[in-house]
Amino acid sequence: MNRHVLNLVLARLMIAVITLLIVSFTVFAATVLLPGDVVEVLLGQAATPEAVAGLRAAMHLDDPAIWRFIQWLGGIFTGDFGISYANNMPVADLIGPRLANSLKLAGITTLVSVPVALTLGITAAMWRGSWFDRSVTILSIGIVSVPEFMVATSAVLVFAVYLKWLPALSFANEIHTFGQLLRVYAMPVITLSFVISAQMIRMTRAAVIDTLNTPYVEMALLKGASRKRLVLKHALPNALGPIVNAVALSLSYLLGGVIIVETIFNYPGVAKLMVDAVSTRDLPLIQTCAMLFCIVYLFLITTADIIAILSNPRLR
Repeated sequence: MNRHVLNLVLARLMIAVITLLIVSFTVFAATVLLPGDVVEVLLGQAATPEAVAGLRAAMHLDDPAIWRFIQWLGGIFTGDFGISYANNMPVADLIGPRLANSLKLAGITTLVSVPVALTLGITAAMWRGSWFDRSVTILSIGIVSVPEFMVATSAVLVFAVYLKWLPALSFANEIHTFGQLLRVYAMPVITLSFVISAQMIRMTRAAVIDTLNTPYVEMALLKGASRKRLVLKHALPNALGPIVNAVALSLSYLLGGVIIVETIFNYPGVAKLMVDAVSTRDLPLIQTCAMLFCIVYLFLITTADIIAILSNPRLR
């Protein structure tokens, strides 16, 4: 790795750290500005002013906001996420099992959607202009136009209500056989795959076609290289950076879709936990869940950018 590439990678990592600090401040400010008073929610409407004031003091809610932010940020970096207001439990203990469920759902969705999307995107680029290419393009545009909550609701109506093939709710702790695994994860995975595959197909197709239009690929075509060799040997290696970016961007969009999917299917993941925490104004839990989503998003985007830098032939 030459010095220029190393400087680009370090600069990208520095940008990620600065972005994370800005995002952490935004998350903290947004949760503090939520309407309502968490103390009144916890004590109920019959609470006396003295009880409200005492609990606010005990929870350090009367401290200056900037001081609370510094303490909270220090806890995030040291692994101390605080105590849940509503459950009176460490936030880490609440998030741990839910995070495992969310990672399981995201992993299965990735294993299903990424190979299918990359295969369709690359083959559509190989046979651009054909009926197959037009069909894939129309299908991906149509899927992009449908919001994830509509896909999830339609899946429930078709597979759970009318056909009665699958359960309407997904309980991740009730899995003992492979058949139960398929029944529990079928509809959430199908919904999330619809959400991310269409964008991945379009971006992969565009990246491969852009590489196929370069002079060195055209020279290989003039030398008699087959279509398969053009794509797999000449175009695909040089389109690796844009394709990785396409995969990372699509998987990052999974974070938004998973909130809706976990809520509709009552899936016990981090997103569902965050939605429940908002209703009770459980600030430490909301803040930690939001930061988890932001960290995963930044990790995916930063990793994609670094791979794009390392795979760029002009920087080697």
